[in-house]
Amino acid sequence: MDFTLSSEQSAYRDKVRSFARKHVAPLAARWDEEETFPREILPLLGDAGLLGVTVPRAWGGQGLDLFHLVLAIEEIARYDGSLALALAAHHSIVCGHLLLSGTEAQKDSWLPRLTGGAVGAWALAEGQAGSDASSIKTEARSTEAVWSLWGSKMFVTQAPLADIFIVLAMTGGGARHNGISAFLVEAGAAGLRIGKPLHKMGCRATETAPVGLHGVEVGSEALLGELNGGFRDAMRLLDVGRVVMGAMAVGLARGCLEEATSFARKRRQFGRPIGQHQAIGWMLADMATETDAARLLVHRAAAGIGQGRVKTREAAMAKLFAAETASRVANKAVQVHGGYGYLRSSPVERYLRDVKLCEIGEGTSEVQRLVIGRDILKG
Repeated sequence: MDFTLSSEQSAYRDKVRSFARKHVAPLAARWDEEETFPREILPLLGDAGLLGVTVPRAWGGQGLDLFHLVLAIEEIARYDGSLALALAAHHSIVCGHLLLSGTEAQKDSWLPRLTGGAVGAWALAEGQAGSDASSIKTEARSTEAVWSLWGSKMFVTQAPLADIFIVLAMTGGGARHNGISAFLVEAGAAGLRIGKPLHKMGCRATETAPVGLHGVEVGSEALLGELNGGFRDAMRLLDVGRVVMGAMAVGLARGCLEEATSFARKRRQFGRPIGQHQAIGWMLADMATETDAARLLVHRAAAGIGQGRVKTREAAMAKLFAAETASRVANKAVQVHGGYGYLRSSPVERYLRDVKLCEIGEGTSEVQRLVIGRDILKG
């Protein structure tokens, strides 16, 4: 068993790392302060192949596996949680849903655009439907060859920028888990209303907003996947989404560790660098150990999915541990910086705000524990 990256994987990681240092690190704080997604980064991401890492080359992607996407997300998250979140959603639930369930015509129409800079948004959650996602109220009413969508969605990532929406709605068919379908809705459709961007604690440069659907009409060709099969497809996407969110957490944790280590070498108190004081040295040791452990869990889950061994338990473990590790590491990074870590000008202050999302998005930590516990009891 080899825990090291191959030469090709290392080269890919280094390529994305160089991109992040050049195009993300210098601007991330400004993006956060302005609370606006930097659309000007999209052509650069496209040229670097970072808008279609796992999309086959036939549709303009790189044709790489989930492991490469995990490497890329960690490198971006090292400097900016917002951009990492946008790329995570773009790959795991937008392109991922099209690849999983789309017809050839749907893939031909949208994947080349998405890998070329178009923005997609995935709309499942509602005001009353968060962790209990199957309790959505949005309806799709069928009238001959037309579906009419009625309802409202909440926490839709990149909604203000989106060119295409994937909307999940009730279509009947019995139990609620078996009565949800997914639809493709183009931006600008009559009856589609995008609310004001939400002011969030972290990941502020990823624009998140509510979406209203007031009789939005789409044809039968807009049905994504099987009728009443949308919820099952969404749950299949979650394994990948959890692993990718875990990679984002690892990247933020690594950023905190690297910033804290640099500060501990330079900051002097009591006549020597603070890193030479045992209290600080032990904090750095814990941060490094837990970050490495989280990365190993994420890599194990990504490799397993890539090899066709889809295990929800492993994906949930990776996401749970990585997210909670990153929160602990971020708190310690602020503590190492002392008063300087509490300033808005400090990267670790932003990382601490960004990382909290990792314990909520793609299933809360509590839901991950439910998933893991049930799987343990199954034997």
